[in-house]
Amino acid sequence: MISEEIKVANVKCSGCANSIQTKLMHIQGVSKVEVDIDNDTVNVEYSEDSIREELISKLHAMGYPEATEENGLLLQLKSYASCMIGRMNK
Repeated sequence: MISEEIKVANVKCSGCANSIQTKLMHIQGVSKVEVDIDNDTVNVEYSEDSIREELISKLHAMGYPEATEENGLLLQLKSYASCMIGRMNK
């Protein structure tokens, strides 16, 4: 099992955290997802190295890019949409 902390941008609230947890847990091989809103991190446990790329891609598509990526307006807007969905699904 691989355990990793991924530093991301645009995490603002529990709605964001709920969306991230829900989406990442649907990836086959992911066994645990915890979001630390205060530190802008996503802690993930997964079974294979190849899953990391899918995690980063899914986070990016939701508007939560890895902190090392460029964070433009479009990604920020996507994160607001993901946040609203997370709040509605709580």
